[in-house]
Amino acid sequence: MRVTRRRALQTLVAAGTGLAGLGGYGLLVEPHRLSVTRASVRVSRLPPALDGLRLGLVADLHYGRPTGDGMLASITETLAAEKPDLVLLVGDFVTGSERSAVAPCAARLTGIDARYGVFAALGNHDPEAEVKWAFERQGIGVLRDGHTRLAIRGEPVSLGGLRYWSRKAADLQRAFKGARGFSILLAHDPRRLDLAAAAAIPLVLSGHTHGGQVVLPGIGAPAAARYPVVHGIGRRGPTTLFVTRGIGTVVLPVRFNCPPEVAVLTLQPAVG
Repeated sequence: MRVTRRRALQTLVAAGTGLAGLGGYGLLVEPHRLSVTRASVRVSRLPPALDGLRLGLVADLHYGRPTGDGMLASITETLAAEKPDLVLLVGDFVTGSERSAVAPCAARLTGIDARYGVFAALGNHDPEAEVKWAFERQGIGVLRDGHTRLAIRGEPVSLGGLRYWSRKAADLQRAFKGARGFSILLAHDPRRLDLAAAAAIPLVLSGHTHGGQVVLPGIGAPAAARYPVVHGIGRRGPTTLFVTRGIGTVVLPVRFNCPPEVAVLTLQPAVG
């Protein structure tokens, strides 16, 4: 009996130690291990001139804790090394509309550069007016229910950004009013995929999900059920979606099986 009780106690202690170790890893290690995800993304109606175009995608900085200056420096260095043609930032730059964090966040992104520009859309945590003012002072274009026209490799491209709170077809139509050429939508929330598919927008880039933030072995991300895609590539009709798992955390400063990422996407024409 004593041996059985001793073994049971040892098992409980071992289990508790294992859980504590996993919790410590998820709290202290993985949130700071920036990774690079390189993916080929096949897109319908991609103009030949845009075949091979490389996009740098970053989301959900949640600047402050645990995303500090060191992480932003790592992001800037990673993008400089990868040399994407266009850099796209898809929202949640701060947490809880913390206005005092916007200006230092913007200042620490000044090193990001790309041949065809750096552009941002807004997330649900962002104080919109402050982000637009601070980011545009640093040369980052902020797309707030609107679009900008670019000439990329001689091809006209309309790059649009949808606010998190803009959820109707009319909002999307307003954002792309007068657009021409190949269209790309920056939408913080990947649930805008249905709107984009109905409007036949070829490519949507999103964040918001944090990739689930915690991905359990054999189970997956508990948050996945809420979204059409929690991380990576999804499709709906003529539209391709890519969702990055982003950088920061919310609610709990923990990541597990879901490290922060800079995504580097290479566009290719859809097959068939």
